[in-house]
Amino acid sequence: MRIDSTHRKWLIASLIILVVATAVYIPYAAASPYGPSGASGIGLTFGITGFAFMIFAGLLGARKRFPVWRVGRAQAWMRGHLWLGTLSLPLILFHGGFRFGGPLTTSLMVLLMVVVLSGIFGAALQHYLPAVMTEEVPLETIFEQIDRVRGQLLEEADQTVARAGALVAPLVTALPARVAIATEEAPVITEADVAPLRTFYERQMRPFAEKPDARGYALADKAKARAIFDGLRTLLPPAVHEPLKDLEDICEEERELRRQVRLHHWLHDWLLFHIPLSLALLLLGGVHAVMALRY
Repeated sequence: MRIDSTHRKWLIASLIILVVATAVYIPYAAASPYGPSGASGIGLTFGITGFAFMIFAGLLGARKRFPVWRVGRAQAWMRGHLWLGTLSLPLILFHGGFRFGGPLTTSLMVLLMVVVLSGIFGAALQHYLPAVMTEEVPLETIFEQIDRVRGQLLEEADQTVARAGALVAPLVTALPARVAIATEEAPVITEADVAPLRTFYERQMRPFAEKPDARGYALADKAKARAIFDGLRTLLPPAVHEPLKDLEDICEEERELRRQVRLHHWLHDWLLFHIPLSLALLLLGGVHAVMALRY
């Protein structure tokens, strides 16, 4: 894993803060006769610092929403979001002395753990999935253009089948017998010869290409698709093998588009879980802080 300079700086700073906080907490906890308390001076310091880190991590959303704000580089914000957001968990644990307390603080601790773990999970996805996408989807398409590309592939497939049908000799049964006999150099292609291709296209390939979200199609599996096309080659005359190969290539492109869509959702949909929970955490954290300071 390659770590850039910005990432390294945030990592070092976070480790220093964690080491200092741990060095403060251990003797503080040992010297407290009734155990560490969030209401003590040191406990409040841990709580305020941890909550401040949570707020900083939450500000990344505002930074993304208003990119015209020239407040630091986006990369630095992302690294700070990751490391300070993660660091808030041990600081809040130090704040409460590793005790969850009542229903509100228990909910806060569980929510904080879920948010931090989901953030780490998302960071891992964003680090590894682009490399996976490059390997598995060599013909990567701009995500917003995928529907248009699919339409073009379907149109190309229709034209390919039409081109194969054009190979059929017109009115071959009406020709005189001496003309209807095909030579070895130019065999006559009949409608029956092309029928397996048409049947395959109408029953399997076109529905597969038309319904990208549907499951259960054999053509979605590369090994099964290869077996299907190999079987068709044994049924079709050599003159139709070129259009068949074009259809096989179109199927492979469609499978790549499906993989790209699946990886794209993995890469981004975790935010639908992470962001609402983060906002709920900040809201409940604010409520907890007000109640603790007031009462």
